[in-house]
Amino acid sequence: MSTLEQLTADLTTAMKARDSFRTGTIRQVIGAVRAEEKAGSVARELSDDEVLKVLTREVKKRRDSAQIYTDAGADERAQTETAEADLIETYLPARMSDEELSALVSAVIAETGASSMKDMGAVMKEATARAGASADGKKLSTMVRAALA
Repeated sequence: MSTLEQLTADLTTAMKARDSFRTGTIRQVIGAVRAEEKAGSVARELSDDEVLKVLTREVKKRRDSAQIYTDAGADERAQTETAEADLIETYLPARMSDEELSALVSAVIAETGASSMKDMGAVMKEATARAGASADGKKLSTMVRAALA
């Protein structure tokens, strides 16, 4: 079952259970996926990897919003955004641990022969391709930068 099919099935379940929080959040996510499908000159169906990228982007938006709300003293809104991000993350593959990321970065640096910050782009490209959606790009970038410095 694709991620979008799973979201649709879970939306139906949430609606039957009268769970307004889950229903609203899943509707927003499905809407974001549909908007992405219609973006551009030709409407098309997204692959499962593209759907996961949309979900990752939605989680990031909510985490950023939660931080802004926390800074502004709107803790209730921040909690809502965090809860939505947590719900959406359940549809994403498990994140790589710091140890796994470190091992991946070391392997990519060894294979590419990278030795300085000039090689960061090549290392990031290969590491991102291998890690896919299971790695946090910001954390990966920090680890590559530290390893090449």
